[in-house]
Amino acid sequence: MTAPDPQHLDPELERQVAERTAALTELVAHLMNSWDDERRLLARKLHDTLGSSMTALTMHLGLLSKGLTDAKALDRAQQMKTLLGGIIETNRLVQLTLWNDKLEFLGIKAALSELVAEFGQEHGLTARVSLPDDDDAYPRAQGVALLRCAEEGLHNALQHARAKTVDVILDDDGEQLMLTVRDDGVGLARPAPPESLRCHGLRLLRERARALGGSVALGRVEGGGTALTMILPRRAG
Repeated sequence: MTAPDPQHLDPELERQVAERTAALTELVAHLMNSWDDERRLLARKLHDTLGSSMTALTMHLGLLSKGLTDAKALDRAQQMKTLLGGIIETNRLVQLTLWNDKLEFLGIKAALSELVAEFGQEHGLTARVSLPDDDDAYPRAQGVALLRCAEEGLHNALQHARAKTVDVILDDDGEQLMLTVRDDGVGLARPAPPESLRCHGLRLLRERARALGGSVALGRVEGGGTALTMILPRRAG
């Protein structure tokens, strides 16, 4: 069967397709916002309950250790301090994975700076970030989308591109925001148009951007490497 010519589609069918696409985009945006809110709430609960309790236990253990004189007891107390310290750090990393508080309290620039610095240290890569000079505030939905784009780009650079250097660049020309994650890895075998973003992570990014009136593109870098770019229309915070 021959596919219908897109230029000769029935107007009513075109209207129905447009309405259906708009409804699906709205639904996806709602689901992602709900997902983000749940992650934020869970991270806050971990901070306020588990994190606070572990910190308090560490302080109490320190006070109890001051009254110990037995060498074995002191050694056991130190082991417990070390164990509690590991739990506190793990809890912090889980919180950060779920939701970056710096995004909410200090803005996207602080969140990106922390993300890129910790990524480079953890994986032994040269990870650099370039940010606008102005300290403009952006809506939370835009900040979340930009941060998720950075996370996806860094993950892909590590897992697929086998890169040694990654640059995360945020540009703001007053009309639109553009976040680019560029690496020096193996690159793409051929150009990747937007509709070829079949990885679930990239597809979610595309839907996030689309819900905000923006777009996502994956392309090759001249000289080798890959660039993941998200463009969003500029909106006041």
